Amino acid sequence: MTPHPRGWLTLCVGMLLTVSGCAPAADPATGTAQAAKEPAPTLAQAPEPPPTSHGVGLEKAAAMQKARARPEKIFDMPYLQRDLDNGLRVIIVKTDYPDIVSLQIPVQTGSRNEIEPGKSGFAHFFEHMMFRGTEKYPPAEYQQILTNAGADQNAYTTDDYTNYHITFTKGDLEKMLEIEADRFMNLSYTEDQFRTEALAVKGEYLKNFSNPVNKMLERIRDLAYTTHTYKHTTMGFLADIEDMPNQLEYSKVFFSRWYRPEKAAIILVGDLDPDATMDMVEQYWGPWEPGTYTADIPAEPPQEAPKYEHLQWESPTQPWLVMAFHGPRMNPSNRGMQAMDLLSELYFAENSELYQKLVIVDQSVDQFFTYFPDRKDPGLLFIFARLTDAEHGLAVRDAINDTLVQARTELIDKRKLTNTKSRQRYRFTAQMDNSEGIAAVLASYVQFRRDPEIINEVYAQYDTLSPEDLQDFANRVFIDRRRTMLSMSSEESFAGIDEMEPLDARVTAINNAPPVDISVVQMRSTSSPLVDVGFIFKAGAAFDPPGKKGLAMLTAAMLSDGGSKSRSIQEINDALYPMAAGFDSQVDKEIVRLAGTVHKDNLANWFELAGDQLLNPGWREEDFERLKTRLSNAIRTDLVGNNDEELGKEVLYEMIYGPEHPYGTYNLGATDDIAALTLEDVQAFYQQYYVAENVKVGLAGGYPEDFAGTVTKALSGLPSGEAPALELPEPPAVEGYSALIVEKETPAVAVSFGFPIDVKRGDPDWVALWLARSWLGEHRNSSGRLYNRIREDRGMNYGDYAYIEYFPRGMYQFHPDTNLSRQQQIFQVWIRPLRNNNDAHFATRVALHELQALVETGLTQEAFESTRNYLDKFVSLLAKTQSRQLGYMLDSNYYQTPGFTTYVRDGLKSLTLEDVNAAISRHLQIDNIKFVFIAKDAADLKQRLVSDTPSPIEYNTPKPELAEEDATIAARELGLEAGAVAVVPGEAIFK
Repeated sequence: MTPHPRGWLTLCVGMLLTVSGCAPAADPATGTAQAAKEPAPTLAQAPEPPPTSHGVGLEKAAAMQKARARPEKIFDMPYLQRDLDNGLRVIIVKTDYPDIVSLQIPVQTGSRNEIEPGKSGFAHFFEHMMFRGTEKYPPAEYQQILTNAGADQNAYTTDDYTNYHITFTKGDLEKMLEIEADRFMNLSYTEDQFRTEALAVKGEYLKNFSNPVNKMLERIRDLAYTTHTYKHTTMGFLADIEDMPNQLEYSKVFFSRWYRPEKAAIILVGDLDPDATMDMVEQYWGPWEPGTYTADIPAEPPQEAPKYEHLQWESPTQPWLVMAFHGPRMNPSNRGMQAMDLLSELYFAENSELYQKLVIVDQSVDQFFTYFPDRKDPGLLFIFARLTDAEHGLAVRDAINDTLVQARTELIDKRKLTNTKSRQRYRFTAQMDNSEGIAAVLASYVQFRRDPEIINEVYAQYDTLSPEDLQDFANRVFIDRRRTMLSMSSEESFAGIDEMEPLDARVTAINNAPPVDISVVQMRSTSSPLVDVGFIFKAGAAFDPPGKKGLAMLTAAMLSDGGSKSRSIQEINDALYPMAAGFDSQVDKEIVRLAGTVHKDNLANWFELAGDQLLNPGWREEDFERLKTRLSNAIRTDLVGNNDEELGKEVLYEMIYGPEHPYGTYNLGATDDIAALTLEDVQAFYQQYYVAENVKVGLAGGYPEDFAGTVTKALSGLPSGEAPALELPEPPAVEGYSALIVEKETPAVAVSFGFPIDVKRGDPDWVALWLARSWLGEHRNSSGRLYNRIREDRGMNYGDYAYIEYFPRGMYQFHPDTNLSRQQQIFQVWIRPLRNNNDAHFATRVALHELQALVETGLTQEAFESTRNYLDKFVSLLAKTQSRQLGYMLDSNYYQTPGFTTYVRDGLKSLTLEDVNAAISRHLQIDNIKFVFIAKDAADLKQRLVSDTPSPIEYNTPKPELAEEDATIAARELGLEAGAVAVVPGEAIFK
């Protein structure tokens, strides 16, 4: 369709595009993923549009073009187009590029037209002869004129046409038109010249076919075709080339047949006067006499079975693998080649997953590219891979086949398709920055139908192609019977390369497989510019095997911060940076959440990156070691060393549940276990738990309607398995009071205490108990009873709160994280750090005193109503953002409750004071509690606890109103026995 912007072909890809000079295309020696589209033939069978009237001026022509233009026209330059009386089509484009004019003369003859036996390669050979001069301008004089003009001149031949091109300064326009018209009408050469040039063509053949790529292309075309003239390359068969010196008389017949005005076009682009130029063209080219010859090109019958052959290269060379599929002809109306162009770019270009895998990551291939040339008749579409070692052959073949199956069974992301179309349009436009480039593009399109509007027709069809269309065309072309495969190496054979599972069978198996039922929770908004995406897996710390605590956390980290197979984490972060987006993980006991928020404009690009990390993890050893070190440091330094408050809360969970319970270890793991983990452990955990049957998707915001389908189809690429079941034992019974003191260097004393409760969200008593908890100690809220009694009344610390659900990271945030869903919970009181052991002892006694009062007397009507009113409004703040709304919706799905705000408000509405006090009585108690203290002087604190040492409080200012109560609280007996209080050094925690 479009000549590649990278310029001219160096190796002349497989003589599909043989030249005397060079032709527009990419060089396969560079290993580019997509070799260029050579100048494209158009639909020959389509009737030509009526020619423009003789004498139409540029302004009128421009108006006509504008009237027929559509907004998406990619070629919108005004042009003057006219047919001479002899049938010659003339197209003139005036540009603003000073002084330069380019003349291109595409002739409708290529190797496709070589239908007589023994005459292959003649179109290319005759291109050579066109430089042998005329009686008026012999070769030397012709060349001297070009030299004096400082002109660039050359020609090239393709399967479907031959193009002659000259670029020069405008002062030489008339002379160039004269000498070119002369050689097209009056070509003259002697038998000696003819036979000499035949030897030069043979030399060109031998030169070109010393390259394995050209030899492979010659052989694979011969193998793939049985009837059509595409069976031979543009160079032709060697036997025919060797016989060319004997074809003098046929050369005259060939010239008479094909070098006729009705089979050619004159394209002039540059700094010129269109009307005056048209007059010159008519002056010099008007006398050219038309012809009557037409060729009957034999149709190729359908290939009925796959073909394979191995080609042994006589000298040492790297092995090659080439697959070729019979494809469609270029025809704007059926969109076949446009679809194949897009498939080539999406699945095989340099930024494709396959290229990244083979060339960048595995390095099993050092050159990988496709060549999908446009052809007037159905042609071959090639995939080339040069192996770095023959041992990679089977793996490379399988990777290509996997991609072909993927193209046939998976829909490409719409945004990715849109971006690819955009890239094609901009790449096309990039060629139009000079007169020669514009002329070359026009020549590549108009040589058959001879109408520049075909460019706009082609690109309009690109715009209509959908992911479903591409999948449909992939299923028409990438099928077993259409494939011809060739391998090449210095060896006699390539063992096993042709022994593979048929593509069609694999596609049938995938299409007939029962679909994976992936649950999607959706909150679509037509107004939100943001999109939240969450992937929920039942793969939390409770599933860590014995001796491998931290495996769930490390696996999640490798998925969110370890890169993908095709991109390092730095590349991913660089790509996410301008989006202001990320991909993060959160690990709890049962649930792992991988999630991100992104602007809807960047959703497709974000999902490509995040989805790639999830579906195709990088598993790089350096990332594994980095994240393992980071995880250990998060335990030893960030938690144990630097965060007494969170440490106390996490130790309490471990103390309550014990080592035998799945909830009994820290989510981040144990440092000794983490040190022993291997990358293989992580990969095995991923294979077991990150399966399609174990994922739930959450979507919120301004995502397109079909995005859910895109996500679920992508996630069906996860490993297959079963959703794990987690049967939890009852938590160990808590009998009496027991305490654990974590001894470490710290200036204050942190306190947490609690006990298991048999209530979770969704249970009948949950809303009632949640209300009681709020009254007692709403997180980071000054209205709670504990806050007022410990901080406000007595000024002992920064805050004091109560919980009936797991609430980590409380010192950093005001509202709880979502997606910490659990089957079992504990009641917990968090007393923020106190000044010393005495104050810690006293604050603990205050908290117990208040808890006891709540248990024994319950709430008052006033307290109940005020707390209920508060929560009825506060619940909206908990779900105030789109991300939190989605998180709560996913939690509601876990707990099988209505949406969180509805669930809470409905529960509050029907709740009575009696309901709340009954729930308090059933679930809260004062007799069986576990305590955790983080303190510097553990011996002193233990002595205070076991001896029930009074803990009188000292104030900076007298508080006589508290004196009596303080005395009672300071003497409150906890009844802790010496054996019920343990001391453990900080460095031993979570080890």
